[in-house]
Amino acid sequence: MFTTADFLQYSQWSGIATLLFAVLAILAFILKWGFRFRLVGTTGFMIVLTAGLFSLSLVPLSRTVIPGAVKYTLVYDNGSSQAVIATAPEITPTQLEATLRQAASNLYSYGRLGSRGNNQLTIRARTIIHAEPGVSVPVYLGKVQRTLTTREDPEMAVEVYLDKFTQLSKPTP
Repeated sequence: MFTTADFLQYSQWSGIATLLFAVLAILAFILKWGFRFRLVGTTGFMIVLTAGLFSLSLVPLSRTVIPGAVKYTLVYDNGSSQAVIATAPEITPTQLEATLRQAASNLYSYGRLGSRGNNQLTIRARTIIHAEPGVSVPVYLGKVQRTLTTREDPEMAVEVYLDKFTQLSKPTP
């Protein structure tokens, strides 16, 4: 994954290319070349590209990595206060807790709004088990609640439903 330093270097090279295209466009107008308007368009595009690369160099693109967390998939997100992630059925309770903490950190955004006085982001974790051939059952394994007001939440509440893990270990017929 690219870092902010990489994007800063790319924006510098793109800025140099933009200046070269601008000089070439000015030269094309002076010498009345037939493709001078295409060079104006190319210069405009390079300005937009350089600005985009520069803005990516300002914003950190890294995700939080919690030791012990496993891969998860975002299944549902209303953009406000509710989200659901899916995990593999082979997950352990300690891995689930770490994964919920990682999801709570990664899904936090300043743009999320609480609903009806609820200022908490609730993320539920689920997996799919196959009770019998052709029947899939979602099993909710836990949830995490964190505040929507600050990025760092020392009072994050992680709840793991240990009784649900017994359903995961049953062999399928």
